[in-house]
Amino acid sequence: MSVPLSILDLAPISSGSDAGAALRASVAVAQRAETLGYHRYWVAEHHFAPGVASAAPAVLIALVAAATGRIRVGSGAVQVGYQTPLSVVEQFGLVDAVYPGRVDLGLGRSGGKPTPVTETADRVVDGLLIPAPFDFSKLAAGPRFAAYAGLLRQPGAAPAPFAEIVDDIQALIAGTLTRDGLDLHATPGEGAKTELWILGSSGGESARVAGERGLPFAANYHVAPSNVLEAVESYRAAFRPSAVLDRPYVLVSADVLAAPTEERARYLASPYRHWVRSIRTGTGAIPYPTPAEAAALPWSDEDQALVRDRLDTQFVGTPAQVAARLETLRRVTAADELLVTTIAHDPADRIRSFELLAGAWF
Repeated sequence: MSVPLSILDLAPISSGSDAGAALRASVAVAQRAETLGYHRYWVAEHHFAPGVASAAPAVLIALVAAATGRIRVGSGAVQVGYQTPLSVVEQFGLVDAVYPGRVDLGLGRSGGKPTPVTETADRVVDGLLIPAPFDFSKLAAGPRFAAYAGLLRQPGAAPAPFAEIVDDIQALIAGTLTRDGLDLHATPGEGAKTELWILGSSGGESARVAGERGLPFAANYHVAPSNVLEAVESYRAAFRPSAVLDRPYVLVSADVLAAPTEERARYLASPYRHWVRSIRTGTGAIPYPTPAEAAALPWSDEDQALVRDRLDTQFVGTPAQVAARLETLRRVTAADELLVTTIAHDPADRIRSFELLAGAWF
């Protein structure tokens, strides 16, 4: 196909397993991805999720970098509202000092207000499903999220505006940050060869900041599919050439699962609805069940409505079917690169999915 393909990993914890096994599996997936020709291997940042082990991206990136030799490694994304710019630059600068030129620093907003929901119907744009948006406002307003934020931040702390955080991170890496007439420097971090990215799920602040600063932008189809076109359009409209890029560069993510047959792929993907439901009810991702375990779990029409947009936009099938849907996503968004994430109970099925997709894509 016509653009690079990369991987986003959450280090999912399977039912009956533990975080150590999940992290070792992620390293093994990254090693196989490198031999298959995937361009990047990014890890997410998730907290308070019993079924996800990627709570500290810089640490997991260092583990992956140590076990591989060529593939780019990075974050998709660091939640900068819960850290200071200095701590982010020092962490990623440390990894870059050992593995220079391989590290991507993906930044994402955290703790902001959800985008208001105005659309209520699905639409299809040139073959790509753009589902009606999920309303995150009730979830974000719940007491559980307030408790989470209280643990992730120091008492009384509040994040600076996202644009200011990005500017400080850029200045610390460049060695140009000043405060009250003082030159301030990060060691390690200053002069790091990290590639800076902005990730976003809407056409709001993240897309605008990425465009105005001439940085590459990753748009989120796998978690917020309803907003992907708005996000890439806003980024391109705001784009200004920089020392980093002379034209916009867009990466778009998607949930995928490939298997030798469509029936097998759908069987392996059957627990996905329960996993997404656990996230959207605010309890955090459950340990990923087996298909047999998932079949025994209760399921209602209300549950189906809660996760419908995610199910309808997960690309599940044979390698050719998944590749065709990815090509539609690339064509409609005009993406320069695609990022795929795959979850299955057995890590071997994840690796097999990436192998089959690589054979159809590269």
